[in-house]
Amino acid sequence: MAGTRTFTMIKPDAVRNGHIGAILEQINASGFKIIAMKYTKLSAEKAGEFYAVHKERPFYGELVEFMSSGPIVAAILEKSNAVEDFRTLIGATDPSKAEAGTIRAKYATNIGENAVHGSDSDENAAIEGSFQFGGVEIFH
Repeated sequence: MAGTRTFTMIKPDAVRNGHIGAILEQINASGFKIIAMKYTKLSAEKAGEFYAVHKERPFYGELVEFMSSGPIVAAILEKSNAVEDFRTLIGATDPSKAEAGTIRAKYATNIGENAVHGSDSDENAAIEGSFQFGGVEIFH
């Protein structure tokens, strides 16, 4: 039986710092099934589109610049209660407030370079997953 889905990106800071394998291992160990994954780089235009919801926020320009600064690993994950469970696994946006053992507590350097993105709702998970992946790139 298939679970629900969430979307994640291992961000440029975690890629640059060599944490891809450790993060993927923690995702797998937490019961998530990777049904789509790619190593890619967002252009500034694509990063701007992805984070358009934050366009009016003061950090938007820095966010777009950061997310287009290097390669990322994008993935769609599947598990029962995927969005909520993944948000718990990654921890608070500010790694200084993230619980010990969470991905951000282990691998994030600060609130701006916080290692991973995780969808905040089932609806956004579907939108964000479709942003990065076509139907033939998703496996069950």
